[in-house]
Amino acid sequence: QVQLVESGGGLVQAGGSLRLSCAASGHTFSSYTMGWFRQAPGKEREFVARISWRGGSTYYADSVKGRFTISRDNAKSTVYLQMNSLNTEDTAVYYCAASSRRGSMWTSRYEYDSWGQGTQVTVSS
Repeated sequence: QVQLVESGGGLVQAGGSLRLSCAASGHTFSSYTMGWFRQAPGKEREFVARISWRGGSTYYADSVKGRFTISRDNAKSTVYLQMNSLNTEDTAVYYCAASSRRGSMWTSRYEYDSWGQGTQVTVSS
């Protein structure tokens, strides 16, 4: 399995931006589809975005489409989540995840093999 460490979370005002990073180690990063999920207090962990192993295909939850951008740098074994136009509903712990599956939708948490520890994002009004 691959080990994942997120960073870049913090407190931001509504309308602001943050960029999350997720550094991977321990396996061939470029062979994994990478995803971002988030979990707000009292809610289920939900899909945010995912990117294919080569980076040529991305997919977003409707709630973040047009505001968030997922990208990856396989040379640095890092995946990013650029978050713009943040609002209070984006407040959550954000997790990155790695999937070794093929031919999947990669929108369910159960399709991912490895998870980071999470980074808190808080958006104030």
